[in-house]
Amino acid sequence: MNAPFSLGKTTQREPFVAFVCDEFSADTLRSVATEHGWPIEKVLKGGLRNAVQTLAVSTSPNVLFVDLSESGDPLNDINGLAEVCEPGTIVIATGQVNDVRLYRDLVASGIHDYLLKPLHPDMVRDSILQAHALLNAPKAVEATVERPHCATAVIGTRGGAGASTVATSLAWLMGEQEKRSTALLDLDVHFGTGALALDLEPGRGLTDAIENPSRIDGLFIERAMVRAGERLSVLSAEAPINAPIETDGSAFYQLQEEMRNAFECTIVDLPRTMLVNHPHLIEEVQTAVIVTEMTLAAARDTIRLLSWFRSNAPHVKVVLFANRVHPAGAQEISRKDFEGSIERKLDFAMAFDGKLAAQSAKLGKPLAEAAKGNRAIAPLADLARHLCRLTEDQDDGAAADPGKGGTSLVGKLAKLRARLPVKAKK
Repeated sequence: MNAPFSLGKTTQREPFVAFVCDEFSADTLRSVATEHGWPIEKVLKGGLRNAVQTLAVSTSPNVLFVDLSESGDPLNDINGLAEVCEPGTIVIATGQVNDVRLYRDLVASGIHDYLLKPLHPDMVRDSILQAHALLNAPKAVEATVERPHCATAVIGTRGGAGASTVATSLAWLMGEQEKRSTALLDLDVHFGTGALALDLEPGRGLTDAIENPSRIDGLFIERAMVRAGERLSVLSAEAPINAPIETDGSAFYQLQEEMRNAFECTIVDLPRTMLVNHPHLIEEVQTAVIVTEMTLAAARDTIRLLSWFRSNAPHVKVVLFANRVHPAGAQEISRKDFEGSIERKLDFAMAFDGKLAAQSAKLGKPLAEAAKGNRAIAPLADLARHLCRLTEDQDDGAAADPGKGGTSLVGKLAKLRARLPVKAKK
């Protein structure tokens, strides 16, 4: 997340230490160190490996400059450095590989900056100046520490209902409209589109968490989350489809817990099958947004999901969001019949606009950002505001799920079928 690396030692720190592999870089850094009044003896030889060995037994500095030239796998090797760095350390790296993707991946892993060799004094000065500005900047969390955390799960009744579209848009709106630091957690490990919708590479953070849940802590979140904006970060995956993911769900639960500590809002794109396999994931969620279409199958599964929440998670406030709503007469089920079958009102409904959806995909932006200012996406903005209000009202005894029970699933579907000229598939 472009934040300083961290661990747990707290003694007096040096303002600057550098580990470099060649004499030219060392001379450049010595000249810059002299300008700042720092001892030139803190410019050491040895690169990344020497940095890890040295900092494992000594206090890390405020600003650490490290050379990646001798590293065969910088992204993997940087994890070893993260394990020995203390809270607040800002890391500037240098290397010979001129690759914008490597730069982005390094920044996403927590490195402050990556400078290409040969080093130029002005380039080093600018980077160090920015590092000190970051060190001295007030923490944004200090001004918002009183805000209750907003944890929302977004669940689609059917594939293609648009739950992921709604989730990414909500995450963006929470950051841009509601001014809250937000994490988007996409739990569709093989086919998730959270990063894709934001035009980002998902990285290995989510799969690493599943493979080794014991590694999950604040530092892991800091490195694994891919930054999508000033207030939005995403954790997604594109795991190989020939490699089944076997987990008891503990990693997903731990990720939610760490995100609760690091962000003001968490939006979880939760595949509906997760409710069956890992129901504990909903324990710390305050609000569930059920995204549905107006079809017979979606009506059936909306009823089933509402019933599941009443029985298994009565503390969760359920919000119904109808997506891809077509004009009257062009839908499989009218809104009146749909609401009658599920025995509660839809909270929000958004009309289908193919042009806006296509524009969003082409730009690599969430729908709410691509169509910013367009009245068609007003329901999404209203939903984001509503979720924040629900969170703020939770300590004051906000209203529970307004859905009504008491009628069997078979009875509800029978009522609906009686009104429709179509037959349900068996």
